[in-house]
Amino acid sequence: MTVDQAGPDTATSPEGERATPDALDSLGRWTLRPGVSVTVLPHGVHLRGWITSVTLEGGAGLPVLWGRLAEALAGDGGAELARAAVAGSPLRAALVTVIGQLHDHDLLVERPAGEKGDAAGENGDAAGENGDAAGPWLGAVADRPAEAAAALIRSRVRVLAARPDGPLARAAARALDRAGVRAATAEAADLPDGQVVLVAAGPGGPSPFAAEQDAEERAVVVGLRPGVGFVTPVGSARQARADADGLADRLRPREAPGGAEHPGLPALLASSAAQRLICAVAGLRDPSAEAGDARLISGLPAALVAEREPLRGEYRTWAGPVLVDADRVRPRADVRTLTEALARIPVLTDRLAGVLDEPDPGALPQLPAALVRSSVAGEVLVSGSARADLARLEAVCRAAELLLGKGESGLEGEGGPAVGAGAVHARGRALRRAGAAVRQQGARAGDTAGPFGGAAPVPWSPEPGRHPQALHWWSVLVRRLGVDADVAVSRLDTVGGGAVFHAEVQVQAQVQAQGRTATGGVLGTAVEASADEAVAFAALSAVVRVQAAADAPHARHLVTPSGAVASLARPEATAPWEDAGWTTAWLAESAAREPELQEALAALTGWSQQPWEPPADAHADVRALWSALRQCGFCVLSARPGHRTHPTLTEGSR
Repeated sequence: MTVDQAGPDTATSPEGERATPDALDSLGRWTLRPGVSVTVLPHGVHLRGWITSVTLEGGAGLPVLWGRLAEALAGDGGAELARAAVAGSPLRAALVTVIGQLHDHDLLVERPAGEKGDAAGENGDAAGENGDAAGPWLGAVADRPAEAAAALIRSRVRVLAARPDGPLARAAARALDRAGVRAATAEAADLPDGQVVLVAAGPGGPSPFAAEQDAEERAVVVGLRPGVGFVTPVGSARQARADADGLADRLRPREAPGGAEHPGLPALLASSAAQRLICAVAGLRDPSAEAGDARLISGLPAALVAEREPLRGEYRTWAGPVLVDADRVRPRADVRTLTEALARIPVLTDRLAGVLDEPDPGALPQLPAALVRSSVAGEVLVSGSARADLARLEAVCRAAELLLGKGESGLEGEGGPAVGAGAVHARGRALRRAGAAVRQQGARAGDTAGPFGGAAPVPWSPEPGRHPQALHWWSVLVRRLGVDADVAVSRLDTVGGGAVFHAEVQVQAQVQAQGRTATGGVLGTAVEASADEAVAFAALSAVVRVQAAADAPHARHLVTPSGAVASLARPEATAPWEDAGWTTAWLAESAAREPELQEALAALTGWSQQPWEPPADAHADVRALWSALRQCGFCVLSARPGHRTHPTLTEGSR
């Protein structure tokens, strides 16, 4: 920042006298944080704090001005400096600007109580129990160091382990002691071997494992297994124990029995656990918040996972299977944008703490359609779409549906749950599935039988004037890939008058196109709001199927795209040159039609939105997946339709 940019003192009256106190008047309350390093520059000054820094630049007099300000911060608090800097003068404006920058970058801290009055000894009598808890490190990181120190002094910290003399428990006790917090070590026979619980409770609080927990209780569990270890988020003792059980279960496949344990692993884990507990008790930010890792999701807890080879520890967003504490049980906001959805996929597919396999393009082709591959219960799943990010999202949703349904296969199954990134996406996926089922039932009944009487052709051909995306994907299929295909378009009119279009791309025999082989029959289907849109998604689905047949012939599950994702992928604004031929503009058009389409599909199928929950006898993995999805803002709906309104079907072929 350039100090020359500072304007005149705004806290002045028309007569030139200050109307209200400014930052210089209140400087006596503040001092420079311990540990702040200052480097004087020829025309400025650079300050570096615990996690922030700022460079102030100006004229040759700025280093002199800083020297006067530094003396005030270390001495009388600026009383003399405030008298010397006349209200409304450039000097005072520059001082106020510099002080404001110090506040903005968290480089100032309130002076200790002893320097402002007689409160210095307020908590001094208790300091003996927890040692020098108000050491310089609290001044360097805490907003209110005295209050943080008082909270540590009042706390009762215990280290509980099945083996109190084990390396993990001893390392935790040493880490607490080095921070000025003394802890009592005790045996807890019910704890698994390799787990240590650190508990801090207020004075006179109940046992950490009593039925009635103290409101100020904080606990964290550190676990060490062969080759891997973890530190849970801070919570109640029950929540920390539940998180520990969940993490131990997730990390079990990563254990590496045999071989010498790295001597630094217990120290890394124990010191991290002690740091998290101390920060929670003192009211400081959790260490995970200081990691600066954009992969961590705001509002969700983070667990530290450490590995032996190579020795490292990393915070990972943790969506645990058991929620006890109120802040963990609280419902999470639904995902509303594609960016939010994509940020949560790494949480669900984390290689160490996730619940799903990560979709990965690998060596699969990305043109003309983008393909990704993942594993579901040992079987290969392939997903394709116009872009790789959309394919990844659809792969995650379908993999979750298959695992929640435990063995439900096929893309059009009605009975299993529908998963989406938020309620709108999940509802769109469920309604399209139900709409496709209605169309299949009508096809089996015949054009003039049952509820599908009154058939009349709705022709579609790739002629000028059609939507650019429909023409593009049809051209890719029949010209670039050389597939001799037909498309049948059906319109299902509901009682309410809303239009629903179903498109189906078919071939009569086995497809041989540019070295790609696919079985004849239906290559792609879509249920959308217009004929062109249905053809576009059906042709894109056919392209995905032809590509997957050649490049992933052993895939057990194939996921094809639909317009349900448009509500997430709709951009806030499109560039002037992005017409309907661009994917972003196309999705924006689809998103605008999505509410009306969903209303029409609901009237057509009789489907009503009902949340899906695992049955009482569901496997623990199913409950863990369902819980993780909900915590990440994903929505799980029952896809079973109710009573259906009889539609009218009209159909025609290319």
